[in-house]
Amino acid sequence: MLTYTLRRILGMIPTLLIISAVCFAVIKLQPGSFTDQYLEDPRFTRETAAAISRQLGLDQPALVQYGRWLWGVVTRLDFGYSFLQNRPVVSVIGDLLGWTVFLSFVTLLFSWVVAVPLGLYTAFNRHGFAASVANFLGYVGLAIPDFLAALLLVALVLNFGGTNVGGLFSPAFIDAPWSWAKVADLLNHLWIPVLALGLEGVAGLMRQMRASTLDVLTQDYIRTARAKGLPQNRVIWRHAVRNAINPLISLAGLSLPALISGTIIVSIVLSLPTIGPLLYDSLINKDQYTALTLLMLSAFLLLVGNLLADLALAWADPRVRYT
Repeated sequence: MLTYTLRRILGMIPTLLIISAVCFAVIKLQPGSFTDQYLEDPRFTRETAAAISRQLGLDQPALVQYGRWLWGVVTRLDFGYSFLQNRPVVSVIGDLLGWTVFLSFVTLLFSWVVAVPLGLYTAFNRHGFAASVANFLGYVGLAIPDFLAALLLVALVLNFGGTNVGGLFSPAFIDAPWSWAKVADLLNHLWIPVLALGLEGVAGLMRQMRASTLDVLTQDYIRTARAKGLPQNRVIWRHAVRNAINPLISLAGLSLPALISGTIIVSIVLSLPTIGPLLYDSLINKDQYTALTLLMLSAFLLLVGNLLADLALAWADPRVRYT
């Protein structure tokens, strides 16, 4: 297992190197550069814009810019400078990364806690009325985009006289020290983004769990376990559910990149302090090192998620072997 894990980790290095080169090439293929905005401002002359471009190193060939960025990452873990916010990229991302991870973790936990029991219930009671209603709601959940769900929840709260519909805190608690009142205010705001972001995940995971369970229940080892007289609960929880949940483990590994890209529109709609809108702003304003670092972070999370999913799958399913 250790050899397999080390081989997978070492394999990430050339993969990330190739991804970084491709991402930088795509960013540089955008027409214009960050300093073009100064040419539209009458307070700046062309000479001033050219001087700023030289100061930021944007007058150098793209290959030189990429080489300097890569050398800074390898030797000093320096991911460059944010032109838009006038400070290091690591500092800009660090301010938002904690809330992004927290919000995504809570959303992922909510999706699994709700979807797995519902998927099992609809599989074991697939002809019942309640299961039919749950399947219908699953279709609705898949059909509603997360930003539309956010808008509907905001409208619903406002219609009932509520005001806690934006951000994660009320204005009085934004800069206040942590207290039970601040935690209560956070929970009062948190349910809207968790529902908006988690609704689609609940619907998808529930349907996947239902399909996997129905497939497992037809397997020979389930019939054999029942023929041997094993208790029904043991057949379900030890044999059926354990094997049916394997596809969901793989899906969980693929969900890590959603920490960045999956919250962009909802974060803009609900004014959430996540790094999704930062990626959008950096791409729109050609803040190339911020955009490149966020894309690399997304690729890194995808590789780590796949590795963790493979390790968890091998642990959960004895048929899977490390190769």
